[in-house]
Amino acid sequence: MSQTAAPSSTAPVPEDPTDVPGIVASMTLEEKLAQIVGFWDKGDGDAVAPLQGAFAEPQGLYDVAARGLGHLTRVYGTRPVDPVERARWLWDFQRWVVASSRHGIPALVHEECLTGLSAWTAATFPTPLAWGATFDPDLVRRTAALVGRSMRQLGVHQGLAPVLDVVRDPRWGRVEEAISEDPYLVATIGTGYVEGLQSEGVHATLKHFVGYSASQAGRNFAPVHAGPRELADVLMVPFEMAVVEGGVRSVMHSYTEIDGVPVAANPDLLTGVLRDRWGFDGTVVADYFGVAFLHLLHHVAADLGEAAGQALLAGVDVELPTGDAYLAPMAEAVRSGAVDESLVDRACTRALEQKAELGLLGATFEDEPPAQVELDGPDHRAVARQLAEESVVLLSNDGTLPLATPGRVAVIGPNADRLAALFGCYSFVNHVIPQHPGTEPGILAPTVREALGVEWPDAELTYTWGCDVESEDVSGVDEAVAAARDAEVAVVVAGDSSGLFGRATSGEGCDRDDLELPGVQRRLVEAVLATGTPVVLVLVTGRPYAVDWALESCAAVVQAFFPGEEGAGAVAGVLSGRVNPSGHLPVSIPRSAGSQPYTYLHPALGGDSDVTNLSSRPALPFGHGLSYTSFELSDLDVRAGSTADDVEVTVRVGNTGERAGGDVVQVYVRDLVASVTRPVAQLVATPGCPWRRGRPARSRCGCRPPGCPSPAGTAAGSSSRASSRCGWATRSPTGACCGP
Repeated sequence: MSQTAAPSSTAPVPEDPTDVPGIVASMTLEEKLAQIVGFWDKGDGDAVAPLQGAFAEPQGLYDVAARGLGHLTRVYGTRPVDPVERARWLWDFQRWVVASSRHGIPALVHEECLTGLSAWTAATFPTPLAWGATFDPDLVRRTAALVGRSMRQLGVHQGLAPVLDVVRDPRWGRVEEAISEDPYLVATIGTGYVEGLQSEGVHATLKHFVGYSASQAGRNFAPVHAGPRELADVLMVPFEMAVVEGGVRSVMHSYTEIDGVPVAANPDLLTGVLRDRWGFDGTVVADYFGVAFLHLLHHVAADLGEAAGQALLAGVDVELPTGDAYLAPMAEAVRSGAVDESLVDRACTRALEQKAELGLLGATFEDEPPAQVELDGPDHRAVARQLAEESVVLLSNDGTLPLATPGRVAVIGPNADRLAALFGCYSFVNHVIPQHPGTEPGILAPTVREALGVEWPDAELTYTWGCDVESEDVSGVDEAVAAARDAEVAVVVAGDSSGLFGRATSGEGCDRDDLELPGVQRRLVEAVLATGTPVVLVLVTGRPYAVDWALESCAAVVQAFFPGEEGAGAVAGVLSGRVNPSGHLPVSIPRSAGSQPYTYLHPALGGDSDVTNLSSRPALPFGHGLSYTSFELSDLDVRAGSTADDVEVTVRVGNTGERAGGDVVQVYVRDLVASVTRPVAQLVATPGCPWRRGRPARSRCGCRPPGCPSPAGTAAGSSSRASSRCGWATRSPTGACCGP
């Protein structure tokens, strides 16, 4: 039976359903708290959020929602459900909330959408690390618009993406969810995603503000020791751009602590920086159970009520995924005087203003839910294919690639014939399906082995497994060696499995303490190499691995960062030459785990020098990427006025090879004499475009070097966004370096 408390407010419910101040004034404390929490029917199965099993709903959905409800958590993304049937249930529930609660306010529905809507049968795109490899914000914007369109059709209002954490250590399990080690690239790509999703009426949510990726030793949840300059110059830059220029409507706090202060309880960050400095006026939502963690994990709150008060004061408006701290514990804290009710009013006002923006205030859901929904149609596939093709990076090649018409090919390796190998940890295939044995993945996608069969219909392909991704089982190595001996070329597809909390080699809670290929995969590759057959190593991973040995010994090495439902075809196209690779590394390829953390954004003493015997030089640098054609840069011209002006850079780019191809001119700057140490090189612009052979053209862009005065409302240290939209085509990170 649902329970309804007698209203304590004497103010009547306003007649105007969009009168937010009037609505808040008419609400009881419990009604206000109901608007700033979520409800999650988690069901059974392995955890998909940290300590998920420690939190159980004491009441059912209809009991909790009798006073109204702020968020419905993951209606489609918790278990395999038919989208049309689930939409029918959702519309019925929303009608019930409108009719049964005193204020008739529908719930806001949110879902994960990091690699597409995380729902059964929905399109699954490449991971964000692959987005970074494209250096193409416009393509990511188109991708996000398709995702938003699917979500809006199903009655979803908010997406928990993009992740704007700047990669600081490849050992961190969530590298696959991040875009790059470069803040400018993260900022432009991530802001493109925000704009695309919100263009379809779905609010984007920035994750995870801030510092999460700079965790100690790359451990999930570990403390962060970043100083204020690293925060401002590196970690905050993508969030600032997405807020100031992208107009994002929601931000999620990070789980981490910075210098001993948990972000969820830090008003300097969640209010001082986010709202007062940047002008953010949307909602701040908790990462799942993040408010309760102030008590349970950080131990800065004596109980859940105190945790609720700290988070609310800091600026966390909505507790997700459930109301563990913001319901009964918060009500008790308010009534005892420990928490000022005006803070509840502030959060409730923000939550209702967001619902007003989304058209939920006054909505009745009297219309019918969609009778059919196309979640993975031709448009999704076309964009997924382009994104996958542009993201594949050719790391090395002795001329063996492309293989246009091979004869006998041995296809070997743990990721060669495994569907889940194409997807990241927040894909439905890897996030939910493993908890439902016997359930179809809900997505049609060829494996790399199958795609190669289509790509080379006349070739004699022999497949052998070789080894697992992570186990120590070497029983398949001999068969792989035999297959390689009988082939003209061996394609070894190695890399990661993706999952959650130690159940895989990449993904949330799947951190590494070394950067060798997991399990016995290096042993497999080296055994195949020993046959003398040319080896093309295809890495399907969620992070960069220390593969300098492979770069030196394999005929070619190809990198794909969990390339999604069209990823196998993209890899096959690159191997055959149907696709001329144009991806560039969004992260450096390390030489060892011992050289970490490393970033190309290091000051002079952060690189190799005569005062240490250890090298931190990567095996391949950020921005590296080969092609089947060649490009020539000439006639570089750099013009700048005062330090307050943009720097205008023009360069002539010519395709001097035999094939059409795409390239990205990477413009780097450095400060020759600065008041504080600065990076030896820093990316500030990435114009890119396709180039035909023999047709040189001018590439022009304007960029504002970091540290120069910035546009109004933008903090020093950030780059002008205009530089991401300036035009044309690719170079390695040591390529176009310029400065005023």
